[in-house]
Amino acid sequence: MVRDGFFYGVSLLVVAAIVWHFTGYAALAGIPVVLAIFFLWFFRDPPRKIPDGVGQIVSPADGKVDVAEWVETTSGGRLRVTIFLNVFNVHVNRVPVGGVVELVEFREGQFMNAMNPESALHNEQTLITINNGEYSVSFKQVAGLLARRIVCNLKAGDRVERGQRMGMIKFGSRVDVLMPAEAKLLVKKGQHVIGGKTVLAAMPESDGVDGAQGGAA
Repeated sequence: MVRDGFFYGVSLLVVAAIVWHFTGYAALAGIPVVLAIFFLWFFRDPPRKIPDGVGQIVSPADGKVDVAEWVETTSGGRLRVTIFLNVFNVHVNRVPVGGVVELVEFREGQFMNAMNPESALHNEQTLITINNGEYSVSFKQVAGLLARRIVCNLKAGDRVERGQRMGMIKFGSRVDVLMPAEAKLLVKKGQHVIGGKTVLAAMPESDGVDGAQGGAA
């Protein structure tokens, strides 16, 4: 569990105890207890079996695929997958590919509904780019209508492994992933994906460094 869960959960249980002590009303004290249970559940961080296949790019988040398509960018063609997280999904984010972090860029912005495509341009977000020596993968943590805090534990120069925990977005959001155009898309719109476990796309076989991590994480 993410430590924030203990902070919110314990704080609300203390509030419940105070309410019960001074009022004696179980129903009134039950409100913070229910909220405490919700926060303890929301900040869960289950272990994941990380795929170890060469060239595999895993989902950085739990949620539903909202976009899966090839797009043109200023750097040329890219494969883009957008994942929408609702309040019931695990919100811990993971690294999609192993390598070296080239860029971590935070940008302040709005808090539009994450289902709105414009949110990827105008909402508060953190952009991360990872280079594994052969290709790079970029992904954005995008805040949503309820998500008012983005947590990213990476910095430029860090060496990371596929599936490694790297932060979270609180209370509903979206994650956009940009991959090389030659990658083979393995998910489709509407599909539910699991962070660190579901393979979004796979690169053509290569002998280069892949940054895979096997086992649970």
